[in-house]
Amino acid sequence: MILSRDRILTTHVGSLPRNEALSELLIAQEEGRTYDAKVLADEMDRAVRHVVRKQLDAGIDVGNDGEQRRIGFQTYVPQRMSGFAGVSKRRRGREFEEFPELLSYLMRRFPNPPKSQQGAPEAQADIKYRDIGPITEEIASFKQIADELHAFSERFMTAPSPGIISTTMLNAYYPSHDAYLDAIAREMSNEYQAIHKSGLILQIDAPDLAMDRTMIYRDLTDADFVKRCERHVDAINKGIAGIPRERVRLHVCYGNWEGPHIHDIALEKILPALYQANVGALSIEFSNPRHAHEYAALKRVPFPKDMILIPGVIESTSNFVEHPEVVARRIEEAVAAIGDRERVIASTDCGFGTFTRREWVIEPAVWLKLKALRDGADIASARLWGRKSAA
Repeated sequence: MILSRDRILTTHVGSLPRNEALSELLIAQEEGRTYDAKVLADEMDRAVRHVVRKQLDAGIDVGNDGEQRRIGFQTYVPQRMSGFAGVSKRRRGREFEEFPELLSYLMRRFPNPPKSQQGAPEAQADIKYRDIGPITEEIASFKQIADELHAFSERFMTAPSPGIISTTMLNAYYPSHDAYLDAIAREMSNEYQAIHKSGLILQIDAPDLAMDRTMIYRDLTDADFVKRCERHVDAINKGIAGIPRERVRLHVCYGNWEGPHIHDIALEKILPALYQANVGALSIEFSNPRHAHEYAALKRVPFPKDMILIPGVIESTSNFVEHPEVVARRIEEAVAAIGDRERVIASTDCGFGTFTRREWVIEPAVWLKLKALRDGADIASARLWGRKSAA
């Protein structure tokens, strides 16, 4: 994993907006409706090429395929595994129950969500990763396009954590949640290994390590939730066993939606569990208005000397485009928190296309935000390396 040797590098969390034609085809695929497979494949490649170019134009150093071939960051998994059926009765987040107005607002804003977003299937039999083809095609398409465009100093690809899969596609088969976690880790290792062996950095997306405090684990104490985090991190470590830690980065967030977030757990409480992950970098949101103050937690619970910090310095649920000076100050605060400019890579809080047809930020603003990320990183670099302008 590259470091910010002479300037602050930039990346993002993974998902980027999908066009309407691709969105319709992905939904048809998920719902089992008739669609032209050749048209879908061509549209996927076209979309990947588009988002790669846009990342390059914005000045992103560590980029990806924008998750263009997936309907959602974790809800695509049942398409690649057997054992899932029916509908999970997943409890809504605490604030959605506490504030019915918020739920009504979301339903008005996103009236036609993909089926899996509201009712993902559950595990009704022993799960098995049955088809390595889609991830192989995903990797090959991205690498070919990125090679053609000479894109990025380093490339990554995302995959969901065992924990977020377990709390989205609920267990209706295994004797315990822990047994289910281990089964997911065992099977998802196929995908994790495929990404790693292709030469890409593997990013594990694990909102379960923060967000699920207000969802499936809301009835626990904070201390008991931290214990569950440790167990979920253990499942991640099992899934990525054999992959060098410097080839894996871990993304943690509180849920990528515009809401009060008043029940989110403090970062300081979960940091010790996050540090147990056998990864080389932690991606954490710090621009979310509820968590922008939490750099101080990295001093009270000192950040590991062998990890890279990937702080979110761009907010991902607002169409406001951050001023580059604001971005620079956020980056400088991150550097001050861990005391090492080379181990900071500037990023976004979360993805901009977490689910198909649930984009909080309009596409033009996404690219402006990524450009502001680069411009802010240049300002911070000039100050951090003592130059008049960034290299």
